[in-house]
Amino acid sequence: MQVPRSLRPLRHRPYARLWVGAFTSNIGTWMETIGVGIYVTSATGQAKWTGLVAAAGFVPNAIVGPLGGALADRLPRRVLLLATTSAQTVLATVLTVLVATHAATPALVTLVVLASSCAGALGFPAFQAILPELVPLDDLPGAIALSSAQWNLGRVIGPLLAGIVISVGGYSWAFALNSLSFLAVIWAVAPLKLPPPVAHGGESIAGSIRDGLRFVRAEPGIRSVVIYFAINCLLAAPFIGLVPAVAGKVFDNEKVGTSVLVTAQGLGAVAMALALGGLIAHWGNRRVLLGVLVALPPALVLYGLAPTLAAAAVAIAVVGFFYLGALSSFTTIVQLRAPSAMRGRVLSVLGVMLGSLYPLGALIQGALGDAIGLRAVTVGSGILMALALLGMRLREPRFAAALTLPGPGELVQNAPVIDDGENRNDPGT
Repeated sequence: MQVPRSLRPLRHRPYARLWVGAFTSNIGTWMETIGVGIYVTSATGQAKWTGLVAAAGFVPNAIVGPLGGALADRLPRRVLLLATTSAQTVLATVLTVLVATHAATPALVTLVVLASSCAGALGFPAFQAILPELVPLDDLPGAIALSSAQWNLGRVIGPLLAGIVISVGGYSWAFALNSLSFLAVIWAVAPLKLPPPVAHGGESIAGSIRDGLRFVRAEPGIRSVVIYFAINCLLAAPFIGLVPAVAGKVFDNEKVGTSVLVTAQGLGAVAMALALGGLIAHWGNRRVLLGVLVALPPALVLYGLAPTLAAAAVAIAVVGFFYLGALSSFTTIVQLRAPSAMRGRVLSVLGVMLGSLYPLGALIQGALGDAIGLRAVTVGSGILMALALLGMRLREPRFAAALTLPGPGELVQNAPVIDDGENRNDPGT
């Protein structure tokens, strides 16, 4: 029986193990995220603490991400992932003990979440950078899409499990399960055999980061991706953070409505993840990326105009479909065009942009939503995105064409090392 193209990356045991480990950990992380939000809100009765702890879990991606990218290019990525995941395991255990012994204050909880997020931001560029070394290049788009799919599935399953576990066993049980979930990542990463890092010649961390930024500016395809990605983060991505507000203020059904919309968006994303490998194989990275970018603004407009919760669920599933396609296509093109020695730093640039422009866009759109209505803001963001894409295409038509130019990461000598348990190359550790 022939394996569908979208699932072909799972034929490679190292990638399959990593996918399972990351999925398990992602569910645990979402359980903690939901549990922490409810815990500090109930303990303080103040929404500002909910926002503060949410920011503590997200902002480090923008601040610590460049350091993580530089470390991913100069240290053995396996060792870096094991170290950062172990740190997250310890911090999750500390949170569990604090809550179980009734010693957790909102300030302590926020500090633990901040420290864990910093560790995650240090390790995430290395996690992304190893994907081309686990699957053949033909399977890379599918591998990236499946990784995005597990994040969206975790976003659906984690909160559901959190509600059940907290209601039955309390917050400490939810946090304890998150602690255990990190062991799945360690189980997946520990046996990996990866190429050693390229010697950095004594260059400083700051110099490495600057080199990465210079490479991003100089490489036409990656520079194009960064510009498109910025538009996407600022105008499209905030729909994710505004789902609870839309459910409550537009449809007057915050609890059930949020669950319905989050689930629908996740299902749309998973559908794209299963289709993306075949789409790219047939049409190519550039056409797929430009296609989903063109389709995303109208989908946002339809979501903003949806008259009922059911119609909004269908519309946000379509938005989730095209948004996941754009996000995965961005990452795929960067992975293909960035050589292994630069991959961590280049990918960290996308992480910084997502960690800064997404919350900025959510803040602006949320404030405008309070003033003129969330429907108008969602429709307006879709129209503005369409105009921005059109304006950029008219001003710099070569930006889109640059996505098909040969990049350093596409050279044959940079083909990945595949280890299905039989490769015994020096892991560089």
